[in-house]
Amino acid sequence: MTAPTRGTVAARAEGKTARRATTAAFAGAFIEWYDFYLYGTASALIFPAVFFPETTPALALIQSFAAFAVGFLTRPIGAILFGHFGDKIGRKPMLLLTVLLIGIGTFAIGLIPSANQIGIWAAVLLIFFRLVQGVGIGGEFGGGSLAALENAPVGKRGLMGSFHQMGTPAGLLVSTGVFSLVQLLPKEALFDWGWRIPFLLSGVLTLFAFYIRRHLPETKSFTEDAEATRKIPFFSLIRENWRGLLIGIGARMADAVTYNVINVFAISYATMYMGLDSSYILTGFIISAAVQMCILPFIGALSDRIGRRPVYIAGIVICAVGALFYFPALQVGNPVLTWAMIILIHAVGTGSMFAIQGAFFAELFGTRMRYTGLGVVYQGSALLGGAPTPAIALGLSLAFGSYWPAVIYLVAICLVSIVCVWLAGETSRVDLNHVGRARTADKASAAAVKENA
Repeated sequence: MTAPTRGTVAARAEGKTARRATTAAFAGAFIEWYDFYLYGTASALIFPAVFFPETTPALALIQSFAAFAVGFLTRPIGAILFGHFGDKIGRKPMLLLTVLLIGIGTFAIGLIPSANQIGIWAAVLLIFFRLVQGVGIGGEFGGGSLAALENAPVGKRGLMGSFHQMGTPAGLLVSTGVFSLVQLLPKEALFDWGWRIPFLLSGVLTLFAFYIRRHLPETKSFTEDAEATRKIPFFSLIRENWRGLLIGIGARMADAVTYNVINVFAISYATMYMGLDSSYILTGFIISAAVQMCILPFIGALSDRIGRRPVYIAGIVICAVGALFYFPALQVGNPVLTWAMIILIHAVGTGSMFAIQGAFFAELFGTRMRYTGLGVVYQGSALLGGAPTPAIALGLSLAFGSYWPAVIYLVAICLVSIVCVWLAGETSRVDLNHVGRARTADKASAAAVKENA
């Protein structure tokens, strides 16, 4: 038997590291999105009655959505904070801290007494732990994505990055499934203690994710990068690559707004003004999440083959066109039609964007500002697009007595995102280890030419 060569052993070791990295990335994304979807669903169906009972149902819902939006305020802070240290000392320590903060915040929400028990302090505690969640979530996307992407070869970044993104539909699938189960409880039990079960379950899931990440090595790109560390990566990012930052934020707006219109806003609008059962839409998203989990790797691989830009733009177009037919489909009252629309817009439309966002955004920034760049892009778009969308959509629908203004708002955001993706150009073949260096070299050459002239 021929002994394995040194190259074969190294390749096997790299393959093992890559598999561990994608598993760790998936685990963190799963926790992040399990908590996110869980809170979004509860803010529409549970929290108005539990934490804001002393007002009208419509005002209580707006207050609940405002508490939902508050969590987005600390996400950019988390992105900058964890991005700063992630770009200076390494990805791994930040991966451990982010998953702990997310899990602790969610677990604590499940322990908060109701407003009937402690009055206004219930809402105060809800907002506080929502802010804690936001700090952790702010640093999670950048670190989780890079755990997979910075160990991936150039021709497979879309595929490897898609495994991290699979944590999102997995989180939606599990959180919605668990919430659907507790909704089978009698109404009094559901609003008393039943809704707390999914939040407390997050503590167990967090320990599992922490264990996986604890044994993960530092990413290959970070350890091999010889570029000088920026004193403050965030300032360097704004000074050296503000264009990539704006393009990334604008490109992700379509994804952030679409989900919050067709899910968080649509659940409340359909139950309050269309007379539909909330489980009617929740079931559709359970099915859609399962479909999305299956197709994300294929979308990632397709972007490796034909490029990020055509795949991403196709997803935006599907969301914009699908939104025009989404609420009319809800009004028909046919479950199969509604579920088909959810699968089209959510699984295929946002899935075509979400599958490749990690790879696409990572390819915009150099190694020593990449963690910060991904975090600011992702959480900046979440703050501008995700956070206010449910309240904006509800306010527009109440002001005009129709869902159409919310739909028009969504379509307008999609147009902005298409322009941003087009301006980004094609990035799928760039070398992550040379993105920042090439830009720096270009600037240095330009400066030399100017000086010699």
